[in-house]
Amino acid sequence: MIDVQRLRVLRAVAEHGSFNRAAAALRLTPSAVSQQIAVLERGLGARVVDRSTRGVTLTQAGRIMVGAAETVAAELEHARQQVDRLGTGRTRLTVATFTSGGRLLLPAALARLAAEHPGTVIHIREGEPEDTLPLVRQGAVDLALAYRFDGPLPGGPGGGSGSGLEWTPLMEDPLYVVLPREHRLAGRGALDLSELADEPWVLGCLRTEAYLRRYASIAGFEPEVRGTTTDYFFARSLVAAGIGVSLIPSIALGPELPGLCAVPVTAPGPVRHIGAAARGGGRPLVTALVRALREEAGRL
Repeated sequence: MIDVQRLRVLRAVAEHGSFNRAAAALRLTPSAVSQQIAVLERGLGARVVDRSTRGVTLTQAGRIMVGAAETVAAELEHARQQVDRLGTGRTRLTVATFTSGGRLLLPAALARLAAEHPGTVIHIREGEPEDTLPLVRQGAVDLALAYRFDGPLPGGPGGGSGSGLEWTPLMEDPLYVVLPREHRLAGRGALDLSELADEPWVLGCLRTEAYLRRYASIAGFEPEVRGTTTDYFFARSLVAAGIGVSLIPSIALGPELPGLCAVPVTAPGPVRHIGAAARGGGRPLVTALVRALREEAGRL
């Protein structure tokens, strides 16, 4: 019989990439983590990790067992929620979101959900997709608003790549160049990034910087980044202060940009694809929230 605790240890090793970091996260010693993995391997008759001086990587058997560990964790969390409901008569729903998506899409959708299901206790967690999507797989979060820069989010069960998630694409979110209103290019209908080759930049997201550098390379220049923040609204204030120009998704622009001007990037411009991720199984509350999010996105 496979021990659930050993699956939990394996999942931590997979997440952190080393026995030492997994041990710190689990509040165990590295030796205890190593022993748990060794016992799991003996029971399976197969290696689940390959050890090297650079850390540990999962074997094919290890990847299978991590998938099983996430399924077990999700089922246990679901069972715990059902037991909680027996005691309180109320259903809990935990939603994760990145900041700008939560600001624009989530409030109205949650208000509709609360009106339709008044006994629901809703919890919100903020975080980037790389942090929140594993929580959905593990059952700690019921649904996550997420985005992707490199292409549309896959639709339908499984996320298209064995992710164990069901994706619902919600909207495309083009990025705009944000300039001070008095900037020489502020009145343009659209801008090619090559026209901004000599401008300093401030950015509101580490991922935006990587995206900018890729598009700038295509346009033939290396951007001079003078500031990188984790908040698009802070980046906007730096643009207004004259520190540089910025590349900001449309949903982070807001209805007004005092002292600023947002100009589209000429096609094919950078786009952020936004969607909702949940585990399969069609939980009624999750289905209702996804429907509300789609309706809200359709109004934008």
